[in-house]
Amino acid sequence: MDNLERSARKSSNFISKYSYDQLLKWGVSERWAEYVNALVLFLIASVAVYIVYFIVRKIFRLILGAFSKKGNRPFLAGLFRHRLAHFLALFAPVGLIKVAIPIVFEDFSSIRKFLDSALSIYVVFLLVWIVLAILRVIAEGLKSNDKLGQRPIESYIQVVKIILYLFAGIVIFSRLTGKSPAAFFGILGAASAVLLLMFKDTIMGFVASIQVTTNDMVRIGDWIEIPNQNADGDVLDISLTTVKVQNWDKTITTIPTYMLIANPFINWRGMQEYGGRRIKRSIYIKQTSIQYVSKEKLSKFFKIEGIEQTLKERQKEIDEHNLQLNINKEIPLNGRNMTNAGIFRLYAQWYIKSHPGIHKDRPILVRQLAPSEKGLPFEIYAFANQTSMVDYEPIMADIFDHLLAAVPYFDLEIAENITGLDLQKSFSHPS
Repeated sequence: MDNLERSARKSSNFISKYSYDQLLKWGVSERWAEYVNALVLFLIASVAVYIVYFIVRKIFRLILGAFSKKGNRPFLAGLFRHRLAHFLALFAPVGLIKVAIPIVFEDFSSIRKFLDSALSIYVVFLLVWIVLAILRVIAEGLKSNDKLGQRPIESYIQVVKIILYLFAGIVIFSRLTGKSPAAFFGILGAASAVLLLMFKDTIMGFVASIQVTTNDMVRIGDWIEIPNQNADGDVLDISLTTVKVQNWDKTITTIPTYMLIANPFINWRGMQEYGGRRIKRSIYIKQTSIQYVSKEKLSKFFKIEGIEQTLKERQKEIDEHNLQLNINKEIPLNGRNMTNAGIFRLYAQWYIKSHPGIHKDRPILVRQLAPSEKGLPFEIYAFANQTSMVDYEPIMADIFDHLLAAVPYFDLEIAENITGLDLQKSFSHPS
């Protein structure tokens, strides 16, 4: 480089001296002749730099484009898309500029020093741009992976960016001040309190991202619910400082990443991986409508498909029990008896098990809960074989539509709070 610079300066000095002498012959003052001479050399150098950049960029684009289109090479295609050829081509004129600066501005030492420093800073930024372009391509590749795509890739990339910017800042500081990087860390230590205050959210987000990733608490695509942040929906993005959640009304809630550590939240991923979404809802039966079933009424229930054989077997067991103990059945209270509530529970259990929308390999249960002023709760506990709300809600609605309509057939009544219409019917007299 030094030999090239010296030879270039010799030839340039000849051209510069020639043009300078010509300007003096044309009557230009010595001072103005220096400026005009520098301007002419600057224009020539600028044209040369652009020509070199244009040619090198064209070569890089052709090579990178050809390799990216040849076969399935998404990484090279990503580098081409993120303008790596452009950034690499910007490196080509650096050497030419380095040589041209002392030639063009030979008589302007202050400008020469300034441009030398600016060129060094430019090279640092150029390296940063190239690394960032590669990082973006790597991030796209990781996000497209089925397993890694659910991880907070953006958080990792932002951490690498912060480290990259830190090193770039150290190099620039060292170049501008002429001091070693150790001096930068000394200033950084003195200003640590201010920096901690300025980057509080970033630092907390960085620590939270590590915890979230290490413990696999949240992935992109998870359905999470954070009540005190009004967030209930799918995770769109996890970055170093924020988490974006698209709520079910399609609004987007952005919360700090450290809120996932500081506040409790619900992650519904386990339900989705389980393969079934739980149904847990009760039908309240009016307790005064529960009664023993006589043999006359029992014959009606024997006609119900699905529970006919079960009812007959149970009635046979009850009759043998009562006969063995010589129970007086003139009073229905004596001995064992079937009730309309018990038969309804058997029917509800059979209906849910046979429903095509229920996961047969998961627990299925119809149980009585503790009676209350609202009535006797019959809780349906099962798992739908669909987890998305669009498919889950119709399954649950279909089950309860049928069971609510079936309640009167068992001589039972649904327990409801009294309304004004009920009172009006109670106090009205037939005309």
